[in-house]
Amino acid sequence: MTDKTENTSYKIIADWIEEKSSVLDLGCGGGELLSLLMERKNVKAIGIELSEQAIYKCVAKGISVVHENIENGLNGYADKSFDYVILYNTFQEIKNPAVVLGEALRVGKKVIVGFPNFAHWASRFQIFFNGRVPVTSSMPFQWYDTPNLHFLSILNFEDYCNIKKIKIEKFAFIGKSGSVKLLPNLFAEMGIFLVS
Repeated sequence: MTDKTENTSYKIIADWIEEKSSVLDLGCGGGELLSLLMERKNVKAIGIELSEQAIYKCVAKGISVVHENIENGLNGYADKSFDYVILYNTFQEIKNPAVVLGEALRVGKKVIVGFPNFAHWASRFQIFFNGRVPVTSSMPFQWYDTPNLHFLSILNFEDYCNIKKIKIEKFAFIGKSGSVKLLPNLFAEMGIFLVS
């Protein structure tokens, strides 16, 4: 994923989050997003991360982080104990996204989910003409070293929310040059949803 796409995504997420909210970031990585939210929105932030190297980066930034596998559930957190739970660039990497999203919806009043759109035209083009798993700026991994376990599109996620009666409150679609309004399932590299 390009830095511009990530910066645009972070700005959208920050715009959606209210000042002084409580935020739980599932798979927070090195804490870049939480750091931005703490600075811009004065949020009370906690991250959950599996990678020890990423945890060290969070701690260096002054972010409270728990070394835990989100696949095991969020049993230590009460219902609706956070204003927002974030699953940004994590959703497609977990074994049981339905379970994790269900837990996120339980502990959070609202959940922000962001993931690469595997139905982007560049991916379709590479599969059709090259006959190989695509490598793009939003999915820069070869098939043998990708962290992605689930290959979903914007339409897949919207269908899932419809089936499970998950309310989509806001959405944004990001491409290389910013916001995508026309045919996002084809032209957006990243989909971001605010759900409840």
